[in-house]
Amino acid sequence: MRHLRSGRKLSRSSSHRTALARAQATALLRHGRIKTTVAKAKSLRPYVEKLITTAKGGDLHARRLVLREIHDQVVVRKLMDEIAPRYQSVAGGYTRIYKLGTRRGDGIQEALIELVAEA
Repeated sequence: MRHLRSGRKLSRSSSHRTALARAQATALLRHGRIKTTVAKAKSLRPYVEKLITTAKGGDLHARRLVLREIHDQVVVRKLMDEIAPRYQSVAGGYTRIYKLGTRRGDGIQEALIELVAEA
C-alpha cells in the first residue's frame, strides 16, 4: 500500500522526473499554458504552485530559491515581475487543468494546464 507516498513516478528515474518537472514548469511559466498528459499535468500543478508561492515573497532570497528550480533567467524575471504580483492577494489555485480527450496515436488522456488569468 502507498500510505503517505505522494507524487507520481511517471515511469522515470528521479533525475528524469526532476528534469521533466523543471522543463514543463519553465514552458508553462513562459507561455502561460501547455498541452501534456493528464498524469504529467497533475504532477506539475503542485510544483508550479509552490514556485509561484515562493516568488510572491518578492525579495532576493525568493528569487534565488526559484532559480534553484528554474534555470532560465528570462522566465524567472517574468515570474517575479509579472506572474507573482498578479496572485499577491490569493492563497493558492494558480493553475487550472482542462481534460482534452484521448491522443490519436496511443490513446493517452491529454490535458491543457494553464495559469489562471485573474484570481
